Amino acid sequence: MKKSRLSKSVMREARSRHKRKLVALVFYISVFITAGVFGCSTKNTDPAYLKAQALPAYQQASFEQYIQDTQQWLADNRVFKSNNHQQEILLNSPFELIPNTPNGQAVLLVHGLGDSPYSFHDIAAHLVEQGYLVRAVLLPGHGSKAGDLLLPSFADWENLVSHHAQLLLNDYPNIWLGGYSTGANLVTSYALNDERVSGLLLFSPAFQPKSGAVKYARFASYFMDWADQDPENNVLRYNSLPMNGAAVYYQTSKVVQDELKMHAFNKPSLLVLSETDSVVDTQAAYQTFEHRFTNENSRLIWQGEHPPQGKRVLSQTMVLPDYRVSNGSHMGMLFSPNNPYYGQEGSITICDNGQREVDFENCELRDTVWYSAYGYQEPGKIHARLTFNPYFSQLMQSIDLVMKPKS
Repeated sequence: MKKSRLSKSVMREARSRHKRKLVALVFYISVFITAGVFGCSTKNTDPAYLKAQALPAYQQASFEQYIQDTQQWLADNRVFKSNNHQQEILLNSPFELIPNTPNGQAVLLVHGLGDSPYSFHDIAAHLVEQGYLVRAVLLPGHGSKAGDLLLPSFADWENLVSHHAQLLLNDYPNIWLGGYSTGANLVTSYALNDERVSGLLLFSPAFQPKSGAVKYARFASYFMDWADQDPENNVLRYNSLPMNGAAVYYQTSKVVQDELKMHAFNKPSLLVLSETDSVVDTQAAYQTFEHRFTNENSRLIWQGEHPPQGKRVLSQTMVLPDYRVSNGSHMGMLFSPNNPYYGQEGSITICDNGQREVDFENCELRDTVWYSAYGYQEPGKIHARLTFNPYFSQLMQSIDLVMKPKS
């Protein structure tokens, strides 16, 4: 399948292609402080950067009604990127998968900042084959347009996770929770306060941001709306980041850090980390795993060349020429290499990868592209973001081992 490419005209419109999404806050905040700017950020009439009148409801009495209401809200509020509106709604909608042969257990999955429930498309497909009922939710402010991330508060995200965990617990005595990045923070916070959670599946848990500047996002949000604005061309996630979104993410990290200081989690858990993650502090996440995730059946998968030592750690090299992979990325563990959008031959290539403009253009034009974490550069190679997991089948095996009921 041929990878989609942006036109040169769109490339020229792209703003700030060389900055990390969260590290960019350093620049904006320093400009604000040194220049003494006291005012709102420049208005932008691009529909993708505008916000809806209100967030969708999420406290319906049934998950079926929640899906229906959310899909209607998306139909009314999404800025579509293709003529196939229904397909875009389905890709960004909450979903439920019902197993043919139930094992009596259920899983609730929560995506990350700027993403959508599609983050768990491949993992959910495996879980339902193992007999789990699987639900994935849509965090308020997501799935429609980047401007809607100007709206949610921490309470919106926390309450959504709590409501849908409780809704699932109405039918199951115990449940598993899974989360990616910001979603990992939210489900961990919930699990630490509900003994009915059987265990956790955490992918790139964003317990501690790599950039210390994120702590100032709430302050900065009073004076400017955007940490970063880029062309919105990805049907599965946002490319741009409102300051409010960064601020709410940081609040999730502070809450989960504080709770983990007070409580250990003694249920089986799987954590997956990329050594070269550009977004989160993976060393801090490893230390959290080592000291606060105490169950002997818990496992940490470390994707990188310098793994920590420990009997509960599984290491995986990410120098993989056969896949044209140079190192691991924040989002690189979620998808199969065969995924139709994010797989090795998928239709989406994320060339906005923190590289030089000439490399970005070459990524858009050339067929031979390597994959890496954001910001990685190597002479003689053009890198796009790594969006698939060469070890996806091994990841599924690890999930099964951690979730396997005791005999």
